This record gives sequence, structure tokens and C-alpha cells, in this order.
Amino acid sequence: MRKTLRLIALGATAALTLSGCQKIDDQAFGQKVRAYLLEHPEVIQEAVEKLQAKQQAAAAKAAQDGISKYRKELVADSRDFVANPNGSITVVEFFDYRCGYCKLAAPEVLKLIKENPDVRFVFKEFPIFGDASDLAAQVVLSPAAKPKSLELYGRFMAEKALDEAAIDRILTEVGVDPAAAKAGGSTPAVQKQIADVRQLAQDLMIEGTPAFVVGDTMISGADIGALKRAIAEARAKTIKPA
Repeated sequence: MRKTLRLIALGATAALTLSGCQKIDDQAFGQKVRAYLLEHPEVIQEAVEKLQAKQQAAAAKAAQDGISKYRKELVADSRDFVANPNGSITVVEFFDYRCGYCKLAAPEVLKLIKENPDVRFVFKEFPIFGDASDLAAQVVLSPAAKPKSLELYGRFMAEKALDEAAIDRILTEVGVDPAAAKAGGSTPAVQKQIADVRQLAQDLMIEGTPAFVVGDTMISGADIGALKRAIAEARAKTIKPA
């Protein structure tokens, strides 16, 4: 905030006329700036809003550039589990099974997949909440558990306190041997897949979960409304005029 106000103060100097090469007294000049801002407080709000808009536009542009650069890694990594693989619209989700907002979004994600067969949904395991998150991602990516990926996604997300005991219990309930899943998830191949997703998230400046990508649009957080709008826009682009 101090940095923002300092930028505003510097901007306000444009409204203060100095004659020629007059030597500026720092204290007097500071008092003039302060007086001007106190007299015109709307300048501060206007400057803050303009700065925020500029920062948001820059972030959106950076996200678009990153998505274009890493499109293949996002949508065409053969290691990822994909629901509705023949869909014409691709949604990518970066998620953690222990993330509260991911848990809130998960039922809507599953509903979206079920009701929209044209939506190809790519799951990016992005564990960021500790050992239990790491273990959950690893076992789902194991050869033993991969055929149950979507079911495990739903079950892990629905579990309020996902720890190793809960992971073992859920794996058993869906017909996956926990020992086999843990062994398969600890292989160098699975570890590299998770590391590659983390690097991709870093390259795309994704700092939290969930994060969704639809076309050139990045949606941060569990904003299902924004996700549905992005899908609708992508769908409209794929429909050829009669």
C-alpha cells in the first residue's frame, strides 16, 4: 500500500506547476503534494483503481502468453487422466485433494463432466498441502489406481480429513490394493510427472488451487460461474455458422 501511495504522490506532481529550473525544497514540496491529495482525495481512489486495472491486464496478458507457450503440456500430456477424451472443448484443472476450495468445486466438476460429453477434462495433480496431498496424488497416478481415477477424485475430494488411513480405506473400497498403489506411486516416472506439473504451474504463475484453463482463459479459484462462462464461450467458437 505504501508503494501504491508513493506512486500516487509522484503522479500528483503533474498537477503541481513548478516554474523553470526552480530548486525544489523537499519538505515544502512534500507538503504541497500532501495538501493537494487531502483537497482532492478522489485522485487516490482513481489512481488505485487505474493501477489495479493495469496490474490485472498485465496478469491476464502474461497468463495468455504462458498458456499459448505451454499449450501442449497443458492439453496433450499423455500421462494425465482425461475424462471425456473425445470432447471438443478442453478444460484443465490444477488441484490438490486437501484444498478446501477444490473440495467445494469438485461436485460441480463431476456434474459438468457427466452432463457435458463435449467437454474434455484434463486433471493435473498439483499437491501443495503436505505429505498426505503428495501421497494422494501419487497413488492416483499409479498403474494400479489409474483406471479408478475419476472415482478416486470424487471420493478423495469428499473426504473431510484426507490422511493416509483415509486414503488406504478409500482405495480398498474402490477395489485398489493400497500397497500396490503406493508402490506404483513411488516410482521415478510418477515423481517426475508430479514435478513436471509443479514446474508447469510455476511457468504459468499458478500459486494456488484450484486453477482452471479453458482456451486462453485462466480461472483462479473455485469460480464455477466463470468456468461455465469460459466453456460456453469456447463452445460458441466451435459452432460453425449455418
